Amino acid sequence: MTEVAIELAPFRLKPWFSERVWGRRDLRPWYEDTGTTELVGEAWLTGPDCVVESGELEGRDFKSVAAEFAAELAGSGGGGEFPLLVKMLFPNEKLSVQVHPDDAHAQAMGQPRGKTECWYVLEAEAGARIGLGLKPGASTVGVRMAIEDGTLEKMMEWVPVQVGDMVFVDAGTVHAIGPGVVLLETQQTSDITFRMYDYGRPRELHVEQALKVMKTETAAGKVKPVAMDGAGSGFVRLIAQKYFVVDRYDIAAGREAVIPVAEAGCLVGIGGAAVVQTAGAAGVELPRGKAVVVPADCGSVTVRSSAGASLVRCFAPAN
Repeated sequence: MTEVAIELAPFRLKPWFSERVWGRRDLRPWYEDTGTTELVGEAWLTGPDCVVESGELEGRDFKSVAAEFAAELAGSGGGGEFPLLVKMLFPNEKLSVQVHPDDAHAQAMGQPRGKTECWYVLEAEAGARIGLGLKPGASTVGVRMAIEDGTLEKMMEWVPVQVGDMVFVDAGTVHAIGPGVVLLETQQTSDITFRMYDYGRPRELHVEQALKVMKTETAAGKVKPVAMDGAGSGFVRLIAQKYFVVDRYDIAAGREAVIPVAEAGCLVGIGGAAVVQTAGAAGVELPRGKAVVVPADCGSVTVRSSAGASLVRCFAPAN
């Protein structure tokens, strides 16, 4: 029997929920049910264990799909892995003070890449803060001593955040996230995290590894949004960095946005509901809190909303 070739069209992924000691049991209004009674800290929207829930590939895990359709999803440089891991974070308590390696450090450890990331603030209570980098004058020796005596938080820069803020966190930045926020995180596909301080929680620390990869000065900080004109619609560029670009689209009721596509990426619903469609393919619903993966070779997608919608496009720029 001859196997029929699949012409890849945009498809939606079911989030994969990751349990964390600092997470929440109730993720509403983003998710009605996580499938667990444990504390959930992260919803992975483009993780390898996410399951396709639309189209001809329905029921398959994203890891196998990304490997089989590497060229269609990520272009010639895809390497069989989707380049961006997009998550939603739900901290109910402080995350550990931590750091991620850059590409060079990660590859020296035998890993394919480091972990540079960014956070888009979707919810923020009054007084919400994030720890972003070390104060001027910090040194490796000083950081080690602060870890030992439990004062590392005092060496960090604590930045207030509000809804709509975009924060860049380049690899090597010592960072932490406080409670009272919901963040959309876009990062290199990597899960290398070195914990430096964890408020006495009984989890492993990685002090020596962290001290090797941390940087006392980085480019981390808030990023100012830029209004852009697109083909058929305007949008806001939230961040443009080496590893990712993140744009926001707000579509009025009964309107549509035409989004040119030439890179690996996805669309994430953050408000309302929309339908994503390419020429000759069935439309895919994009509700809040889910991602629709868009093949890099599709040319463009049209996003329509009958009642209005907000979405974020995350993609890996061609280097």
